[in-house]
Amino acid sequence: MKKKNSGPFYAYPMGLWFSLFFVVPILIIIAYSFMKQDMYGGVIHEFSLHAYRQMFSKAYGMIFLRTLWMTLIATFISILIAIPCGYAMARSRHQTMLLILIIIPFLTNSLIRIFAWQTILGENGLLNSICNFFTKICFFVTRNEDGVFEPHKFMYTKFAVILVSIYMYLPYAILPVFTAVDRFDFSLLEAARDLGATKPQSMMKVLIPGIKSGIVSALIFTFIPIFGNYTVPMLVGSTKSYMLGNIIMDQITKAKNLPLASSFSVVLTVVSMAAILLMISSDKKEADLKKMRR
Repeated sequence: MKKKNSGPFYAYPMGLWFSLFFVVPILIIIAYSFMKQDMYGGVIHEFSLHAYRQMFSKAYGMIFLRTLWMTLIATFISILIAIPCGYAMARSRHQTMLLILIIIPFLTNSLIRIFAWQTILGENGLLNSICNFFTKICFFVTRNEDGVFEPHKFMYTKFAVILVSIYMYLPYAILPVFTAVDRFDFSLLEAARDLGATKPQSMMKVLIPGIKSGIVSALIFTFIPIFGNYTVPMLVGSTKSYMLGNIIMDQITKAKNLPLASSFSVVLTVVSMAAILLMISSDKKEADLKKMRR
């Protein structure tokens, strides 16, 4: 007698949860984006493209481009740091301790960590104190007209937003790279050495394709949260470093423009979904290549 497949039965609760708390809210946001703004902060249930016309204005277009390039810079630097860190962790005898050090920041509230960076980057903060110290011993450090050290403006700049974003989301880049390197077949590197590929550049040409899935995952896990983040630009940035997340927050809390906030949210959702599909496609291609090699 053929056994009844009970798999779908066990999947129903998860499917219901997924539909109620993920699909339905997204559908509501999409619907709101095609409605009109109500003067009291709600929406008028009439079809309208006004929110999308507003979103594609020149001012918001500049914010979108600024958000994109700041996110790309922060993501690129995070990946550059994550690859050697992940490699060192995978080859270390102290993997557990290093993983704990990576995870520890997650045990602290993100706002506390951002406020800590305010202390570091402030006019009287740690970074300016170091610069002041070098002013006394180095002739080439910038001084004002009176020859006295003048604190640098690190806070409320694009530099601060990018730096703190890298710090906040670097673990999201290191962990998938570490996992990929840990599963990497290091006999390939040994074979490359036997063939005379001893230079670091040659070794990287062997390693990088082997951990491609980890790099793609790291790219997505850092790009998506940085692209939609609003707390970091709000606390360490200025109006010149405003990002899409700040626009959405302002439209909800200040302008009470739910359709416009929803239209921006739809864009963020589409970008995030495209990135996830890219990751899935990359994993599938890598799996197919492994099957072909076997």
